[in-house]
This record gives sequence, C-alpha cells and structure tokens, in this order.
Amino acid sequence: MSGVNLTSQLLINGLQIGAVYVVFALGLTLIFGVMRIINFAHGEFFTLAGLSIATAVPALAAASGWANWICYLLCFVLVMAGMAIFGGVMFKLVFERFARDPVGALIVSLGLSMLLQSLFGLGFGTAPRKVPALLPGITVLAGGRISNDRLIVFVVAVALTAGLGLLLKRTRLGMALRAVAEDREAALLQGIDDRRTMLAGFMIGGLLAAIAGGLIAPTTVLTPIIGADYLTKAFIIIILGGAGSVVGAILGGFVVGFIESFAGFFFDSTFALMLLLALVSLVLLVRPQGLMGHATR
Repeated sequence: MSGVNLTSQLLINGLQIGAVYVVFALGLTLIFGVMRIINFAHGEFFTLAGLSIATAVPALAAASGWANWICYLLCFVLVMAGMAIFGGVMFKLVFERFARDPVGALIVSLGLSMLLQSLFGLGFGTAPRKVPALLPGITVLAGGRISNDRLIVFVVAVALTAGLGLLLKRTRLGMALRAVAEDREAALLQGIDDRRTMLAGFMIGGLLAAIAGGLIAPTTVLTPIIGADYLTKAFIIIILGGAGSVVGAILGGFVVGFIESFAGFFFDSTFALMLLLALVSLVLLVRPQGLMGHATR
C-alpha cells in the first residue's frame, strides 16, 4: 500500500461497505417499523436482484456490444421494476395475512427464505457470479484509494439514504408510514389505510434490499446464499441502532462497516465478527433498546 495513508484507506473501506449495509438494513427496519414483523426472507430480495443483474449484464453486453456500464444501467432499472412487483406479490400472497401475527410471519418468512434459496440454486446455479467492471480505474481520496465502481456504489447508497429520509419526513406516504409505525390504532382513527400503508412499506423495504444487491453486484461475487450473510449483518445493525429507528440503522451500518474494515485488516474477518457479536451483547446488557431506540414500558 505504498503511497497510501493506512487510516484513510481503512476509513474509506468502512464508509463504502457501511453505506451498502445501511441501505439493506433500512429496508428491514422499515418493514419492522410498519408491520412489526421480522422478515427472514429480506436477504432473498438482495440475492435475487444481485444474481439477476450479474446474469443479465454479461449476456446483454455480449449480444449488443454495448459498454458494461450501459448494460448495467438498463438491467438495473428493469430488475428493480421487477423487484418492486415481486415485493407487492409477496406481500399480497404471504405477508398480508400475517400483518397482525408476528410469530406466524417470522415462521413463514423463514420457510420462504429457505425455499427461495433452493430455487435460486436451481435457477442460477451454485457458481459465483459477478458483474464485470463498469468503470475501470482508481480514484484517490484523502490519501486513500477506491475503485471507481465502489465510489459509485457509495455515492448512490448515500443518495438513497438521504432520499428515504426526505420521503419519510416530507411526503404524505412518509407521514403515513411513520404514523402506522408509531401507533396503528391512532393512524386508523385519522383515516389512514393501514393495509395500503403496510403494502407500500413492505415494497419499499424489499426494494431497498434489492437495490443494495444490485449496487454490490459489480464489486463482489454473488452466490444463492449471500443474502443470509447480509441479513445477519442487518440484525446486528438493528440491534445496535434500535429496532425501527432509521437514524439507528444508519449509525449501526457505519459502525459495522468500520469494525469490519479495521478489525478485518489488523486481524481477520472471524475476529471482526466476534467483535461485532461482543458489541451487540454489550449493547443488549447496557441499553437493550439500542443506541437510538426508545425503551418500552
């Protein structure tokens, strides 16, 4: 790493991976906040989007001769449109009937996760897939280096996080989502359709997971079970930040990203995971509601 400031490099690495974790965890946080269910199939939205893009981009590039980044943009838009529809179908067929049954939703989502992982293995195969580099090259920032693809991922992830914040604070849909999350009965008394609001929340949450999968496709290899790894990180993030807290998910995502970057470099990925689990245990002991969560009475 000649000519590179080590601290800057590790900070950049932590910011980049943390930004993706934030987008993924925000989707799970939104679903939990609105529906009060833990969706174990959330990682499969990530996996399906990533594998679909990683499969479609090389095929389209070979057939059309277009540049990889053009093929990626086209595939990304089409896949995200399909994932939004997929999320709506999953809600209507599976999750709507468990809207007031958290235990039932947890069980059915766990079964759905295992089913989808098996289907992904049959449909995409078990060989790892990756989108070819979109914009080859390195950008130097504050003494550290980051590939152009990873820089794009970071910028888009930050923009999406800011966009979600604006949606929740400045739009009627966002206010409805927050109202249902805070007090469903009171929201009903104000004339808010909780079913439509939960559908919107579930679709947005699933779409955020899919976007995270699509963003990570050019920077890492994808397998039919990669979503399970990201789901584990999302649970850690939510415990650290506080269940249902958007700010907590953002804080927790970057904390996890920095720990993975620094501990993974100086030790290894196993030690980084152990450190994360130790931190989660400490938070549960000292502040069970999470760093930004509210204590229940």
